[in-house]
Amino acid sequence: MNITNDSYLDAVWADICAVRTQAPLVHSVTNLVVTALNANVLLAAGASPIMAHAIEEVADLARISGAVVVNIGTLDSHWVPAMQLALDTAYEAGKPSVLDPVGAGASDYRNRVLADLMERRPSLVRGNASEIMSLAGEFANTKGVDSTDPVERALAAAQALTQRNGCVVCVSGPEDHVLAPDGRHAVLRNGHPLMTRVTGVGCSASALVGAFAAVQPDAWRACASAMAYWGVVGQIAAERIAPHTGTGGYATVLLDVASTLTEAELATTLRAEASA
Repeated sequence: MNITNDSYLDAVWADICAVRTQAPLVHSVTNLVVTALNANVLLAAGASPIMAHAIEEVADLARISGAVVVNIGTLDSHWVPAMQLALDTAYEAGKPSVLDPVGAGASDYRNRVLADLMERRPSLVRGNASEIMSLAGEFANTKGVDSTDPVERALAAAQALTQRNGCVVCVSGPEDHVLAPDGRHAVLRNGHPLMTRVTGVGCSASALVGAFAAVQPDAWRACASAMAYWGVVGQIAAERIAPHTGTGGYATVLLDVASTLTEAELATTLRAEASA
């Protein structure tokens, strides 16, 4: 069954409204570089962020949260046990969890940590093409935390991950692809190159996936809606900035659009298709 842009619109808008009305608590064990931006993006979307990594409290916070997001961007041996416990607790409590494998393939240590975290059964994984390929055990061209592989090269790896781990996988890039174990596949064609020039925009996408998964029980739909929302926000923000505005100004407008996006703006901008 093919799902057109028009039929997809209602589902995305319903999920955006659910985040705004339910204000889900999203517990993020995330990296030092992006904490503030991720929290502000969640607030702009209507969610309630908590950014905590102390192992003494992560289990309690995971139990009371709508979703857990783990981001390994700035790995630390003291934080890894907290990430493990957060994912374990989310699984045991039946809460959705999101793993952002930042920099997968960049170091042996990072790869070992990710292999362990994947064993803890995250509900969703979101990363760039190189990260997803590395996570699936394939050779990937990575430049630190940046991808140098095209999205198309990662699709087979993403499908393998969904089948092996039973999770939803999102490959981010100029086009975002969201794949489910049951074969559903969404392609989202919004966004703007400026989104790659502001630290934390990709990590914020993972945080948003957590927020949407907290209110939408279908993990594939939640991920596809979150990525559609963020791509539309990024595209509209780029259209609204003044001609000589740089990346700092763009980051501000990004938050403004995230907090004020209307159904009409979504309808005129969204470019998505899905098969099931």
